[in-house]
Amino acid sequence: MGPAKKPPFSGQSSLQSYDSFFIIKRISETDENFGTVSPFLVEKAITGSVSIVSSTKLMRSGDLLVEVASRRQAQQILKLNSLSTIPVSVMPHLTLNTSKGVITCGRHLNLSIEEITQELSVQGIKDVRRINIRRNGELIPTKHFILTYNTPRLPEYIKALYVRCSVRSYIPNPLRCFKCQRFGHSKTNCRGTLTCACCAVAGHESTGCTEAEKCVNCQGTHTSFSRACPKWELEKEIVTLKFKNISFPEARRLVKARTPIEGQSYASVVDKNHPAYQTTHCPHCHHVVTMSNFPSASKSSEPIASSSTAPNRNTSHQSSSRTPEVSPASQDPSGFQIVKSKKKPKLSSKIQSVKNNQNPTQPQNF
Repeated sequence: MGPAKKPPFSGQSSLQSYDSFFIIKRISETDENFGTVSPFLVEKAITGSVSIVSSTKLMRSGDLLVEVASRRQAQQILKLNSLSTIPVSVMPHLTLNTSKGVITCGRHLNLSIEEITQELSVQGIKDVRRINIRRNGELIPTKHFILTYNTPRLPEYIKALYVRCSVRSYIPNPLRCFKCQRFGHSKTNCRGTLTCACCAVAGHESTGCTEAEKCVNCQGTHTSFSRACPKWELEKEIVTLKFKNISFPEARRLVKARTPIEGQSYASVVDKNHPAYQTTHCPHCHHVVTMSNFPSASKSSEPIASSSTAPNRNTSHQSSSRTPEVSPASQDPSGFQIVKSKKKPKLSSKIQSVKNNQNPTQPQNF
């Protein structure tokens, strides 16, 4: 038998991980950032200090986001105090260096969080949190756990001794402000007014509110924190799509593009763009006829054909517009026209020319 295997027994690497993403912030008394610094100077300073890195990006805040390529670069970049002559401070990114996953395991239901965290720490797990649900005012623990890894990539599964648990991505609920009850920001960054989450009236909190329920976001007859709100479902879909490695603006654009316009259902759009067919019986021949009430795209609204005699006669006049006009006297009493000057077809003229060529001595009548 070979040597005993050491944990972890999963797809997680057994090597000690390191932070890959760092934020370089400029230290200035006048709140200056790297937006006014030459990118060539920044690139040369970083390359000269820690060698060539994987990527360098300028964030909206004016700070630099640097992704290192090795553990050695991660250790060197933390020691930086300046880039060229610019004093800086370096710290690991708070979210890009970690990832969150969810496992479901009933065997861990009676174990404490401290014990689970300690036993799974060798597999790159730095934090464990149990998902609790509230029923009748009481918190009930579940068998679902949120694991925080110290690497950007999640393993396919983890093994707690002989128990193997699949790991799936953790998708958080939409961020809702507890002050204005709107989605997309928190209470600390809110610039709106205090609004009740129960009745949607500004000026008071939701604690002890007895007014009729009303949602701030969709104006529906439910609270602003209800998961039955269509706006909450829309934001949840955006968050789910965002976790497929795209940005929030792009995820919001894609979701809104495939969401029907408010007050206009998909069925109503189809009814307007497609004809509605109606089956009836013909009054003349008693056959089943299928008719459409869809408006025609042609300029004329007259029917193409009719069962009456007069329209057929008009149609025959239009089709024979090349024939010479005939006076009413040349009409037969039966209703047919007698055409006297009718042009000969081209085929007969060719046959006649061939006959003339065969009999050249025959006299021609003029």
